[in-house]
Amino acid sequence: MIVSHPDTQHSRKYLDFGRGFYLTSIDEQAVRYAQRFKRRGQSAWLNVYEFSYSEEQWNIKYFEAYDKEWLDFVAQCREGNEFGDFDLVIGGIANDKVIITLDRYFNGEISQEVALGLLMFEKPNIQYCIRSEHMLQECLVYIESKQL
Repeated sequence: MIVSHPDTQHSRKYLDFGRGFYLTSIDEQAVRYAQRFKRRGQSAWLNVYEFSYSEEQWNIKYFEAYDKEWLDFVAQCREGNEFGDFDLVIGGIANDKVIITLDRYFNGEISQEVALGLLMFEKPNIQYCIRSEHMLQECLVYIESKQL
């Protein structure tokens, strides 16, 4: 849908980095996500924003890899236990390949060590989760929406 006035209140719980407004800087990733709606017979829109912020002004958590810290953080958030007073969380998205490993880990089928061993070969696709309504209003500017 067109999201010209994003907010954090309409976010679903149990996402990778908790409740927030999610973005990516990777066009292909955004288009691939939107295509899921087209396959269901719904309209698909690509919303474009300008996102700029000063790292010194905001409380930011950055994950550089699918490592133990990332795995623990995602596990907590997907259980609904959001922690950390972060305005923004940046890190890898649980894409189709990664989600299979996460599901097996969360279901107890594989150990954390095995999950981390499988994840170490995956290159993270970057996602941004703006968790602070204040940051969202201050740093994100809606540009346009394109129907796919």
